[in-house]
Amino acid sequence: MTASVHTGQTFEVRSPSDGRLLDTLPDGTEDEVHAAATALRAAQPAWEQLGPRGRSRHLLAWLDWIMDNERRLQELIQAESGKSWGDTVFETTIAVDMINYVTRNAEAWLTDQHPRTVGLANKTKRLQVSARPYPLVGVITPWNVPFGMPMLDVPFALGAGAAVLSKPSEVTPLAWREAVRGWREEIGAPAVLDCVTGRGATGAAVIDVVDMVQFTGSTRTGRAIAVRAAERLIPCSLELGGKDAMIVLDDAPVDRAVAGAVWGGLFNAGQACISVERVYVHERVYDEFVDKLASQVAAIRQGTDDDHSFSADIGALATSAQVDIVEGHVRDALAKGARVLTGGSRGPGPGNYFAPTVLVDVDHSMDCMRDESFGPTLPVMRVRSEQEAVELTNDSPYGLAGSVWSGNADRAERVARQLETGGVSVNNVLATVFQASLPFGGWKQSGLGSRLGGAHSVRKYCRTQARVVERLTPTKEPHWYPYRPGRARLIARIVRLLGMHDWRRRLSSAGPSSPPVS
Repeated sequence: MTASVHTGQTFEVRSPSDGRLLDTLPDGTEDEVHAAATALRAAQPAWEQLGPRGRSRHLLAWLDWIMDNERRLQELIQAESGKSWGDTVFETTIAVDMINYVTRNAEAWLTDQHPRTVGLANKTKRLQVSARPYPLVGVITPWNVPFGMPMLDVPFALGAGAAVLSKPSEVTPLAWREAVRGWREEIGAPAVLDCVTGRGATGAAVIDVVDMVQFTGSTRTGRAIAVRAAERLIPCSLELGGKDAMIVLDDAPVDRAVAGAVWGGLFNAGQACISVERVYVHERVYDEFVDKLASQVAAIRQGTDDDHSFSADIGALATSAQVDIVEGHVRDALAKGARVLTGGSRGPGPGNYFAPTVLVDVDHSMDCMRDESFGPTLPVMRVRSEQEAVELTNDSPYGLAGSVWSGNADRAERVARQLETGGVSVNNVLATVFQASLPFGGWKQSGLGSRLGGAHSVRKYCRTQARVVERLTPTKEPHWYPYRPGRARLIARIVRLLGMHDWRRRLSSAGPSSPPVS
């Protein structure tokens, strides 16, 4: 951990590309997490008082430090994740986009709102709504995008005025830990950001000390976090697993769709919640699509080009357990009648590699079409109509994102509107997550709430405070004690005159008589 002396156990961080030891880090204890939270809470009120402009100055100084140390951070990302260099360098661009976005807009997003009053009796009142941050936000992130993922959350929570206790995956904690060290030790920023390292128990301890949780990870872990957050009566925002579908209609631009499937399915070795994990192709273009897809996937270069040469397209999987899952899905598919057109096995060489794979003759009885694979596989299924494609897409417990491919924009939008997913890209893949002005969140078992989305990006880390200010201050209000029959009749007449929509009811003095109480 960065803020306190560690006295507990440790864990090792190893490179998935070759197994070498990269570092040994503290496995944070409950007491240490509590100590870090206490220090963050002490610093938060002054951070909030800086206001959006003051906080933005520190965020921009952090961005400067990140870009000044970009190569060092990228090397840590690649070493701990086993990514190709091309997938690695993508991550630091997220910091540029997100920090600039929040610093340019936070002041407007956090400006007090002044709703109009409702009802004649309230005309003398002035209404105000302020956004006040949760004092301490917990951000727990997974191993697949170790630097870029927290950058989708932490700058917005800090911009809101919250302090942030972050917990990266124990598989890939190094780059994010270094970024937090930069904040705490290099730029003179207030001590409102910290990082605790450790396994699951450390993450559980974080949930028990914060006021709001942003979690990205598996549906199983997300469900447990939601239960604990409910027990504590704190809000949580959960971005969970996905099984994103790609629908290729008979009028689709096939060459672009094939290229999109290759990148959307294999980016980061398929380790993205919004990876293309299943492809439904209309029978009229199926053969052409599959032939071109298999050819392009077979040409993908796999390896961890730590010489920064861009000589590899995709790298290793982060853990051997993930390789086991992918291999299991392929074996299950083959046992049930699927065929491998390319790939289908571990390798090349040592490390957590699995060859880019195209599966055909698949159906929904197979694990590769039902469960999250999170690896470099592309199972392709032939469909007879767009309606069949929609039904198969929606036949899933997941609903994070997806894509529709068609040469007709109206047709593509019609199909997109039928999909049970939080986001849909038309003639593109993975596009919704990179649009910070759009909400990004899952339906069904893919999550609760959303990250990003314009003002919501910051306001989700805030509580609303409503205030009513009297413009006039008479001795007392007409409806206060003591009740008087004459005053009550007058108020009732005014309510009817101004609130009803026909003259009979406006001018009547009372509604139908009530039956006597027996």
